[in-house]
Amino acid sequence: MNVEICHSLQAVRHAIDRIDQQMLALLAERGAYVQQAARFKRDAADVPAPQRVEAVIAGVLAQARAIGADPTVAEATWRAMSTAFIHSELAAHAALHPPST
Repeated sequence: MNVEICHSLQAVRHAIDRIDQQMLALLAERGAYVQQAARFKRDAADVPAPQRVEAVIAGVLAQARAIGADPTVAEATWRAMSTAFIHSELAAHAALHPPST
């Protein structure tokens, strides 16, 4: 991790804003893949995939510890992100697989 030493609060905020932009771009990319995943799941019950969520969280925690990130923040972030993406994927799944009438 290459963190620049900031000499003012303005510099810190500028760095955080830059990182937020990068993270948002990555969220958009991740979201596009989540939308694709909806095509491969037969019914809405397949969307939440709790075992997959827990496997992802375990990997995130291991990686956070390895790189010196706060594991508590990482876990909370990924759990919130997973929940939001599950809702997004459920909506995509419903649009792709409307109920038969």
